[in-house]
Amino acid sequence: MTERESEIFEWIKENPLISQQEIADRAGITRSSVAVHISNLMKKGMIKGKGYVLSEQNYITVVGAVNVDISGTPGEALRMSDSNPGKMNISFGGVGRNIAENLARLGANVSLITALGDDFYEEEIEKHLRGLQIDVSHSLRVKDQATSTYLCINNAEGDMAVAISDMDIYEKLTPEFLDAKINFINRGMLLVIDGNIPKESIDHLLKKVTVPVVAEPVSIAKAMRFADSLDKITYFKPNRFELGALTGVDVNSNAGLKKAAETLINRGVENLIVSLGEEGIFIANKEKSEKLPAFACKEVNTTGCGDSLIAALAFAASEGKSLKEAAEYGLAAASICIEHDGAISPDMLLDNILYRIKNNK
Repeated sequence: MTERESEIFEWIKENPLISQQEIADRAGITRSSVAVHISNLMKKGMIKGKGYVLSEQNYITVVGAVNVDISGTPGEALRMSDSNPGKMNISFGGVGRNIAENLARLGANVSLITALGDDFYEEEIEKHLRGLQIDVSHSLRVKDQATSTYLCINNAEGDMAVAISDMDIYEKLTPEFLDAKINFINRGMLLVIDGNIPKESIDHLLKKVTVPVVAEPVSIAKAMRFADSLDKITYFKPNRFELGALTGVDVNSNAGLKKAAETLINRGVENLIVSLGEEGIFIANKEKSEKLPAFACKEVNTTGCGDSLIAALAFAASEGKSLKEAAEYGLAAASICIEHDGAISPDMLLDNILYRIKNNK
């Protein structure tokens, strides 16, 4: 779909009975132009019949965070209480957004449910996500509140000196708001959820959804938000330290790692994938547990590797792969991400995943 077709398609999903004139007014184009776009969407199989009935699609829903990441790096030694000449960088991030983009690049139909503010960034983020063919029609728009923003000031070497994170908007993703999305989520194939939303919202979602759930804890503190709903999680991906915090077990040895994994499996987690950094991952369920080494690759940047891993794992799970097979998809994705200097690799394609798995045997 073109960008304009994607925009019109989202409006039709919001209201399948919307008139062509309403679309024209909203888009600022003529009614005849809308008719052409509608015809193209029908030819492409995206909509069908009277009332713009949407074609059935398999999709993955992601509930989580979208951030505006702003960083500044001075040209010389950082001077406090002063204006420092330097370089600025603005990009879109957030765990949920990163996972959604990786899924879309792998070929999945993705719907992202997040909270967006009433500001300039909201418009740019929506445009950016539509360009990636990611549906955001079920997301919350919060009036008079800023979109989630992370502001980082680096030193001259590029290392963080100080940062401010404004993520209060995710408190608006309440159980009441998400309750209205349950039927939509349950019509999809799978739900991916990150730990940036409130604990009561996580508990409510996991109580109500009937599709398989893939959960990303995000941090030690936020991992605890899943503590009361572990028996509702199909695939859980903590890192070693988040696993230790959830179980109270010393996970610095292989024996401790296995004991902690058994603890979570006994508490109801169906499949566990523990990120071990450069060591690879540890996987476990009731049938077996094993350590899988990281794929060989040239390390450029580790930012976003965990998000790419869980996205590829979720994609494989939606395709009916086993835990080990899904874990291999994740390791392959992480190896692709780590070779790129940004959080999302343009080489995140299904063919590249399959190639790396084949050549890692």
